[in-house]
Amino acid sequence: MPTANPFAAALLVAASTLLGAHATAAAPDARLTEVLASSHRTPEFAARDGFRRPAETLDFFGLKPGMTVVEVSPGAGGWYTEILAPYLRGSGKLYAAHFNPESTVEYFRKSHTQFMDKIKAAPQIYDEISVTAFELPNLTEIAPVASADLVVTFRNVHSWYGRNGGDEGVRAAFRTFHKVLKPGGTLGVVEHRLPAGRPVSAQDESGYMLQAEVIRLAEEAGFTLSGISNINANPRDTADHPEGVWTLPPSLRLGDKDRARYEAIGESDRMTLRFTKAP
Repeated sequence: MPTANPFAAALLVAASTLLGAHATAAAPDARLTEVLASSHRTPEFAARDGFRRPAETLDFFGLKPGMTVVEVSPGAGGWYTEILAPYLRGSGKLYAAHFNPESTVEYFRKSHTQFMDKIKAAPQIYDEISVTAFELPNLTEIAPVASADLVVTFRNVHSWYGRNGGDEGVRAAFRTFHKVLKPGGTLGVVEHRLPAGRPVSAQDESGYMLQAEVIRLAEEAGFTLSGISNINANPRDTADHPEGVWTLPPSLRLGDKDRARYEAIGESDRMTLRFTKAP
């Protein structure tokens, strides 16, 4: 009988860990379960849980009560803010690194205003949030240096790529996150996934990113990849739509044209990546 190869066994264990397959489901986080079921959530947001899988995603990123968390670019509605703020309230700290309220881009100013209106309207949920400004290349003081246990960002990498000089824009964003994380802290990234083998140029206007490129840019900013999950995968998404990722829900940029077809596809195929800052 041939002797087992210890090196092959070690590689198999490492690959299994990196893939984050969740073969054995973790015990449900009772606090997170309570928040997800709470009536404070916007009904249209909660209806997207089947596509965005917040419980599984936040578990994969290692969210725990008492953490200091930075949510980067939460958008006007704060889809994940509705979950993170009440979850951390009273035990941890949430920084919302939003758009610059004085930006020259009207969309950014309006988004920031809408977000602030939302959190001011419900102080019983959002009163402990610290809202900071994030705009490359100059506004990067999104949280105190080495203060965060976890930085999370959802479907934003393509924006830093498109608006801020391609690779360098993404690297600059990741360097910012690296700076505010504690040694050993975690960066969680969800992003629209361009199928492997497509040209890098396909990232320019589509809203999709190559997973290997996102990993490379994070590693160049000082991170180590610690997990990949298919929690947010959608094999129905071919990522070749006429208006890029915005063809699909929830944007549905084509309006009623082929609407049923795109609704049947659902939200985009997404990579879910976990990175670690060195201890």
